[in-house]
Amino acid sequence: MVRKKSPRFAWLRSPLVVWTLIGLAVAVSIGLLLFTLYLVGLDGEVRAKFAAVRWVLPAQVYAAPLEVYPGAALNLEQLRHELDRLGYRAGDELVGPGTYIPAKDSLRIDSRAFAFWDGAQPEQRVEVRADAQGISALRLMGSDQSLDLLRLDPMLIGSIYPSHSGEDRVMVKLSEVPPLLPQTLLLVEDHDFYSHGGVSLRGIFRAAFANMRAGHSVQGASTITQQLIKNLFLTNARTVKRKFTEAWMAVLLERHVSKNEILEAYLNEVNLGQDGPRAVHGFGLASQFYFNKPLNELQPHEIAMLVAIVKGPSQYNPRRAVKLVLERRNMVLKMMADAGDITPDEYQDAIQRPLGVASGPGGGAARFPAFVDLVRRQLAGLYQEQDLTNEGMRIFTTLDPRVQEALENRITNDVPELEKSRRMAEGSLQGAGVVTSVEGGEVLAVVGGRDTRYAGFNRAIDERRPIGSLAKPFTYLTALEQPGRFNLQTPLDDVPIDVPLPTGQIWSPKNYDRQIHGALPLYMALAKSYNLATVHLGLDVGINPVRKTFAAAGFDDVPEVPSIFLGAIDMSPLDVAQIYSTLAASGYRTPLLAIRAVLTKDGQPLSRYAFKLEHTLPEGPVYLTTWAMRKVIELGTAHWATSVLPAGRVYAGKTGTTEDLRDSWFSGFGSDRVAVIWVGRDDNKPTGFEGATGALRIWGKLMRDLDAKGIEPLPPADVAELGIDPVSGLRADEGCGEIVVMPFLRGGEPQQYAPCSNQSKSAPSNWLQNIFK
Repeated sequence: MVRKKSPRFAWLRSPLVVWTLIGLAVAVSIGLLLFTLYLVGLDGEVRAKFAAVRWVLPAQVYAAPLEVYPGAALNLEQLRHELDRLGYRAGDELVGPGTYIPAKDSLRIDSRAFAFWDGAQPEQRVEVRADAQGISALRLMGSDQSLDLLRLDPMLIGSIYPSHSGEDRVMVKLSEVPPLLPQTLLLVEDHDFYSHGGVSLRGIFRAAFANMRAGHSVQGASTITQQLIKNLFLTNARTVKRKFTEAWMAVLLERHVSKNEILEAYLNEVNLGQDGPRAVHGFGLASQFYFNKPLNELQPHEIAMLVAIVKGPSQYNPRRAVKLVLERRNMVLKMMADAGDITPDEYQDAIQRPLGVASGPGGGAARFPAFVDLVRRQLAGLYQEQDLTNEGMRIFTTLDPRVQEALENRITNDVPELEKSRRMAEGSLQGAGVVTSVEGGEVLAVVGGRDTRYAGFNRAIDERRPIGSLAKPFTYLTALEQPGRFNLQTPLDDVPIDVPLPTGQIWSPKNYDRQIHGALPLYMALAKSYNLATVHLGLDVGINPVRKTFAAAGFDDVPEVPSIFLGAIDMSPLDVAQIYSTLAASGYRTPLLAIRAVLTKDGQPLSRYAFKLEHTLPEGPVYLTTWAMRKVIELGTAHWATSVLPAGRVYAGKTGTTEDLRDSWFSGFGSDRVAVIWVGRDDNKPTGFEGATGALRIWGKLMRDLDAKGIEPLPPADVAELGIDPVSGLRADEGCGEIVVMPFLRGGEPQQYAPCSNQSKSAPSNWLQNIFK
């Protein structure tokens, strides 16, 4: 019997198989449906998220611009230093904005265009000539036209954030970026960017082969689009789920957004470093942060370095891992040369160059945290709160980089030297300082501690300590406002005194030298900073009148106790700068300002609360007080300063020392600068420094470094200057051997002539008459 063969695929007819296949088909269909729904949802999420991407733009804070004009006290070396600080580069020819040509007696500068608060200044090519006196001439190159003023673009010194984003960036458009940058970025990070659909299979196989050959991960396969997706929407978690989501989001994003839009977003988003607590995002800010210049001025070796650190800004930190970054930068340069993006000569030149990173840990836009801190605080007091939410504002400040540099150098160099001289523990002594202009009350420099880049506790603003004898001039000023009772020659009693207090206690002040000096002229009591004479004078004029004098000068938080005469008033260096600025300005008070103007991102100025200059202290008594403060330096407690200050110049100031030598102060001024220096310890322990042996040493060298102008002793109309016999304190003429010319308020000058005078000897009757005048 012949057996009938079964059909070859008869088993497919089995009910079990049929139902299994049906089940699989249903499962696949459901899976495809779910995956389709997943993609549809993911697609909507990608479109919504990318459309909602809105980078928070911080306010950019600028220093005061350097103004160059004929007659400016600026030599070519100083001007070149300023250009270097702004990131200008020297060369044999002007190749574009931000370049200059140095010569023996001139500089040829191609200045950058910049939109200032009072109008835009175009790019200019200018020849600047100088002689021993300073700038002698400005000329527009290519013509015989002279120029009255060249204003250099201001330094970007910081950023202020309208929200706590933890990010900083300077937005750029793809059209504004030098073409070599995106070319190099794609060459290194995503060679197939313009041909793949968001995920590069070729890149995946290439990376897999390279990693397999190396035995570990040496190359990534993420495209620019994938990196952007991860940075904008996902975490850094290395999971299969995250990579799967990233890949599909990249594919979907490329269906809705052009390649150039993706590339522009990446250029603004990529993380390129850390500036303290803020992440540095985008090539626009990275150019400022690392090279202190705008992106469009970068050279091939600088572009290569920025692209090199995209791989890992923490690992490839050019301020720490110099050798590692240099090797990777040169590798990028080699790729650029092989691709024909730079010539062989450019390649050879570029690999010979150092990294060229701006000095300091903060570089670019985080150089002066103490000053930017002051700007941040003043914004709230000057402008409406709703205006300050405007992102991308441009804030123009009063900071003078040259003054700031000088103050920083003195604090960072001199405080450690003082510390060593007392054999103190390293880092235990601190210092802070403020420099302001006499005219206009502009804050020119602020240092909040010996670590000038530290953005934490700002001693210049927040460290409120007793000011010691810095308070004395205001007691003497209060007295000199009463010419019928007091003048500079009025004898004061420097003798012991016991002062009963409302608490029932007795206050018994002592002189610092523990000596009793008897009767002495008022100006000498201030020059020598005698406590007992000052307390006698203060009690004579009254506590509340002295408190009113402080308030008129700009500080009204003065306690109602007699110890204020000796400085039991807690103030910060900025507070002290305010009241001494009023003295320096002949009694005209204006709030110290660090902000000149604020513009919106559209270039429109914000209106601020009005402040006005007020004449709050009488000019004549202020002049007399300043005269006595000049004697502090000429023959008093600050005489050491004459050893470092320019000869022939006159300055006024006052030392300040607090109990147990805890705080050392000096505050003083010339005709253009007011400077306040504090030295002390954060734990408030004694330092061993008086005002004269600590803060004065820094102040004197600072004023020398600044070439501060001396005071021009021009008495106001209500002041008369008379020759005085220093022995008797009476009027003198050529008959007296020694004559001191001293100012007096008119109506308060002495009428009697000294016995040594010819007037007294030749006309006794007149002398007798003068006694009874």
